[in-house]
Amino acid sequence: MQILDCDFERLVTFVKFKYGINLQDKKFLVETRLSNYILDCGFRDFSDYCTALYNDTTGREVANMINRITTNHTYFMRETEHFDHFMNVFLADAVKTREDKTLAIWSAGCSFGNEPYNLAMCANEFLGAAKKQWDCRILATDVSFHALRNAKNGMYPEQDLEQLPPGWREKYFVKKAKGIYQVTDEIRSDVIFKYHNLMEPIEFKRKFDLILCRNVMIYFDERTKSMLCRRFYDASAEGGYLYIGHAESAPENMMYRKVRTAIYQKITHGGGEG
Repeated sequence: MQILDCDFERLVTFVKFKYGINLQDKKFLVETRLSNYILDCGFRDFSDYCTALYNDTTGREVANMINRITTNHTYFMRETEHFDHFMNVFLADAVKTREDKTLAIWSAGCSFGNEPYNLAMCANEFLGAAKKQWDCRILATDVSFHALRNAKNGMYPEQDLEQLPPGWREKYFVKKAKGIYQVTDEIRSDVIFKYHNLMEPIEFKRKFDLILCRNVMIYFDERTKSMLCRRFYDASAEGGYLYIGHAESAPENMMYRKVRTAIYQKITHGGGEG
């Protein structure tokens, strides 16, 4: 199914304004990922669907559409360098310096929940028996209600677990059916899922010690990335980290200091990671 140029340009403008996502050069992607869904929902064509989309005051259909356009396959231990840094640098430093044993961690654009659950598993591995003394629950947000519902259930196909370290599947998952595994209740209780649009103000109660926004900004133009990273910076605690996807480029005016590939740190008074 093809989308008329006028409908596509209107959709591009609408999505850019609402979510910051740049679809200008992605007409074929839009047609490919939405055509069957539009027909299955009973719409005659893209024009019919777009009319319903713009008239949806709940925002749910827009978020559903964004999810279908942007979500790619994800899995546990994706970009393992981040999880290595999380355990061996971030948590290692926290154990030495954080007397209140409280950490604020945000998985922004969490999709189906692999990332925040993976962080909870890493925290459990690193802290061991001492973990019960810590409050390191993870805030996980997304614009897709569909993705959030699935994330809360914590159900994943076997292939998503293939990159986990030995023994983690047996320790952190329960087999529910052939080829389907569910994250244990203990790990699921460590993650708090909420709706949040990254184009909206960041108004959470605490400054974050770690923000992960991986493989999300790949859909943003330079100006949108710059504005988002500035908001992340303002929402970060001194010394806090930002992880972005390895395939993504940081904005030219990035305020964080780069410490490793795809890892940045807020340092305003000198010092930082060696």
